[in-house]
Amino acid sequence: MGEHLRQFFKMISDWMHSWGLTGPTGQILHVAILMVLLIGLGLLIDRLTRWILTTIIHRIVIKSTTRFDDILLEKGVFKRLSRLVPALIVYYMIPHVFQGVFPSTGDTVLNQIIIQWVELFQDFTSTFMVVVGILVVFSLLDAGNQLYNQSDISGRVPIKGYIQLVKVIMVIIALVWILSLFFNFELKGFFTGLGAFMAVLMLVFKDTLLGLVASIQLSVNRMIRIGDWVTIPSRNADGVIQDITVNVAKVENFDKTIITFPTYALVSEPVQNWRGMKEAQGRRIKRSINIDMATVHFCPDEQLDQFEGIDLIRDYIQTKRREFAELNKETGVNNDNLVNGIRLTNLGIFRMYLEYYLINEPRIHTDMTFMVRQLQPTEKGIPLEVYAFSKTTVWQTYEQIQSDIFDHILAVLPQFGLKVFQNPTGFDFRQIASKA
Repeated sequence: MGEHLRQFFKMISDWMHSWGLTGPTGQILHVAILMVLLIGLGLLIDRLTRWILTTIIHRIVIKSTTRFDDILLEKGVFKRLSRLVPALIVYYMIPHVFQGVFPSTGDTVLNQIIIQWVELFQDFTSTFMVVVGILVVFSLLDAGNQLYNQSDISGRVPIKGYIQLVKVIMVIIALVWILSLFFNFELKGFFTGLGAFMAVLMLVFKDTLLGLVASIQLSVNRMIRIGDWVTIPSRNADGVIQDITVNVAKVENFDKTIITFPTYALVSEPVQNWRGMKEAQGRRIKRSINIDMATVHFCPDEQLDQFEGIDLIRDYIQTKRREFAELNKETGVNNDNLVNGIRLTNLGIFRMYLEYYLINEPRIHTDMTFMVRQLQPTEKGIPLEVYAFSKTTVWQTYEQIQSDIFDHILAVLPQFGLKVFQNPTGFDFRQIASKA
């Protein structure tokens, strides 16, 4: 085939000579025309190849039941691959077109110029093939990443950072090779002298290098994954991780705003990851209500009799009344005054009522940390805190459970002779004024 191509272009050269394209000017014009013909032939082959590949492969993909070939078509793998065909043909034809086509002119300078033109043309063709080859590999990597993201393991072990690392390395190698091709320097000497520029490179590409290391740490240690709910106060981020690249991490906040920041911030700054909550299938309820201290008192027998009518705490009150009665009898306390001996208070009974109420609440995890406790009293009353875990992590359902619990607390408080503390309002002042 090479001989046929050489004869074909030799025939074109002879035809050009017959038109008077001789001498230095004619020789240069001759070379230029042949280059234009080669480029035109390459473009023609490119159009033809793309049409054939697009038509045939598109039909095959439509008939295929696999998903991977659809992704390859979507990412443009076949389209970019078709670009290699004309480039390879042109690169192969260059020596056949120009070798031995021109008669000796005796002008060594002109011969050198023509040789440099041909070599430069060949170098550009090589560069084009390298660029197209890299784009094909990039498309394959993107297709593989998209297919991988459809698997269950992708949420736990993302590979996008590794893919971007491979892309960066490939681009660097390609750039160095292209530069060595055009400037004709040894790669060994280049890499030896590269150490002198490392400080400058680290300064210019600081964020990229830090992000590269961070993305590897995140993937290897499985610290943060796509889809995790994270809170980063320093970045005003409170939402779901949408993407992690070498340079940038993206978080969609719950107010639908998008926060972007350098990837290394996920390693170098405090990040609260709520993944553990989702995996445990329990979200913490930690909310308190302030009790007016003026309403706390010992419970007389009449009130205890009334409390025994509450199913959840009937057994508790009966048991405690017997225990305290025996202890008070042993110590011989004077029962005429409730201050003497051991007594039940309305706040203590209410606290136990809440525990039994939550135990019987089917939406609460009783096998996780679970308590109703008093906090440090303040000028705003006694905080009574509910500390428990719901059985759902869905935000809306979680808030409904929490609201139902505290709705019940507010409604049942008066039954225990307790009141919620709140700052006086205009209504309170009017009530005081009307009684004055």
